[in-house]
Amino acid sequence: MGKKDLIGGSLWDQYSRQVVERMNRPRYRGELTQADAEKAGGKLIVADWGAESCGDTVRLYWIVDEKTDKILDARFKSFGCGTAIASSDVMAQMCIGKTVDEAVKITNLDVEFALRDEPTKPAVPPQKMHCSVMAYDVIKKAASVYSGKAPGDYDDDEIVCECARVSLSTIKEVIRLNDLKTVEEITEYTKAGAFCKSCVRPGGHEKRKYYLEDILRETRKEMEAEKKSAAEPDFDTLTLVQKLRRIEAVLDEEVRPILSRDGGGVELEDAKEEDGGLNLYIGYRGACRGCAAGQSGTMLMIQQKLRDRLHGKISVYSL
Repeated sequence: MGKKDLIGGSLWDQYSRQVVERMNRPRYRGELTQADAEKAGGKLIVADWGAESCGDTVRLYWIVDEKTDKILDARFKSFGCGTAIASSDVMAQMCIGKTVDEAVKITNLDVEFALRDEPTKPAVPPQKMHCSVMAYDVIKKAASVYSGKAPGDYDDDEIVCECARVSLSTIKEVIRLNDLKTVEEITEYTKAGAFCKSCVRPGGHEKRKYYLEDILRETRKEMEAEKKSAAEPDFDTLTLVQKLRRIEAVLDEEVRPILSRDGGGVELEDAKEEDGGLNLYIGYRGACRGCAAGQSGTMLMIQQKLRDRLHGKISVYSL
């Protein structure tokens, strides 16, 4: 069977080598029995979970040391696609050696990341990302069987999409890891918003605390701020010339467009560094020249924008 026959054309190239290997030769597929548990000196746990979104099902077997809550061994059976098999295989491996409380912290993103060949390249195509969600859910089901708690008791994160069981932290991390820019991309990667669509934006049949549109906007804003912060050295470490370039950039972006609407303008005439701060001396142009607001409201507006963007000890004076 050739590559094209197995998965289909270019889609093949979107799977990591690890995923393909575990699809074809899973290391932890099988079952554990009561005899295996007695031999290992632990308790046998069996848990099932099915994904309504795609019809895949997984059964997870654990042998747990009841004295330490440590998972001594793990196996799985999966009835579903190759991605579900690969995800379940690495999930079972990740459980071994962890305590039950440590295992429930394994997320579908941890599973997908463990299957990557390269840290920045996703292991599976976006439309198959949801297959790893089952690993996240079946672990919680196994933990609930062992402890007697409800699976929901292990949720320490807000669920944004109830249909696909996708959490707030998962959506944020998927946006960051894959530099997603649209709600449609979030849905491709996680299946969040693919079904009832109540979580996409306000106005659906069910009111939600979080919506994908808002999460995307806020996460992208955080990413841009982090990128800018990482790219720009601290203002205090700059030379005076470099500081003045930053100041001119802020004036161009946030001040001059406002003043130009009324036919005015502003120029930076002089600057002096004093006592750890920076005193700026500006001159008004056009309609701003001689305007009473120039000595009060406008000057304070300019000062506040420079302080917000650059440094809290910038003072502005009018010549």
